Amino acid sequence: MTRKIDTFLATRRPATPCLVVDLDVVARNYRRLTALFPGAHIFYAVKANPAPEILVTLARLECSFDAASLAEIKYCLAAGAPAGSIAYTNTVKKEADIAGAFERGVALFAFDSEAELQKLARRAPGARVFCRIQINNPGAAWPLGDKFGCSVEMAKDLLTQARELGLEPYGIAFHVGSQQRDSAQWDLAIAKTALMFTDLRERGIELKMVNLGGGLPAAYRDPVPPLDDFAELIDRSLRTHFGNHLPEVVLEPGRALVADAGILEAEVVLVSRKDYASDVRWIYLDVGKYGGLAETEGEAIRYAIRTPYDDTPEADDTGPVVIAGPTCDGADVLYREAGYRLPRALKTGDRVRLPGTGAYTTTYASVGFNGFEPLKSYYI
Repeated sequence: MTRKIDTFLATRRPATPCLVVDLDVVARNYRRLTALFPGAHIFYAVKANPAPEILVTLARLECSFDAASLAEIKYCLAAGAPAGSIAYTNTVKKEADIAGAFERGVALFAFDSEAELQKLARRAPGARVFCRIQINNPGAAWPLGDKFGCSVEMAKDLLTQARELGLEPYGIAFHVGSQQRDSAQWDLAIAKTALMFTDLRERGIELKMVNLGGGLPAAYRDPVPPLDDFAELIDRSLRTHFGNHLPEVVLEPGRALVADAGILEAEVVLVSRKDYASDVRWIYLDVGKYGGLAETEGEAIRYAIRTPYDDTPEADDTGPVVIAGPTCDGADVLYREAGYRLPRALKTGDRVRLPGTGAYTTTYASVGFNGFEPLKSYYI
């Protein structure tokens, strides 16, 4: 909680649920990342929060952008970002969208299949391309599965083919999973990538870039290692595996830039019990999975919950709770197994705050499931 957000909520008393983002925190986070990774290019993962105010803030700081769609590319350009600072990183793109991006000056594209490479050759001739490889995601709160990326052997062949198609084979990308708490996962992926650089050099292809993806963790309810630890390990790993021939390094943070800049305020709609003998209370909020808290699926992202009683004597008298959203859907339960305890004094009409909600909330909110409006947001 920053003073700006606290003052805004206290004086404006906006209707709940709402998200309030402090843009000064976004700028501070960007400057910190550039200091921690002085040799890297920071590409903000626009999907984390594409609010124009955030994009303008980062564009003014000369941040680059990781866009997953033509629409996101247009957002970045409208915010004043040069086309050369935007990478089209989705490996699944319509040909018309590839052409639209290329016509607007975007010249750096991701791929992970021969079919996608053929599309790029047709609609973005001469573009720089990088191949995403599959990496396991142990340690990630939000693993990415096997939807993106290809095997190392296939990637080497595809990058060779890219040259034959008139494209520039520029680099290799990987992603260790979102909210990754195990820094060793970057070392494993960097080691694999360095061997690919060597193998492709023997084919006459000099790659220039390693895209380390996103995954840097944000602080939610449970503690995570400091970003300094990740920066130190990644730097050491790059120097160990690449020696004096360090490639261009790209990072694609989303959470690490915007998560802790946002506070979501919600209202308690109901406090109830399901059985006389049960001590477990059900806390229903006016925001749930369909209102922006989709990352609570599987209780993967565990937000802290602040109540009006945290600094009062009632704070010590807590009990077990299940936390649910307001919709008429049995799946709209946020936390049942994660061991949440809240003050017994908490009652209907109280407002609670969820810090760390600046990322992946507004963009995950439905357009009106059950008639509930999309999550309202303010950028200050």
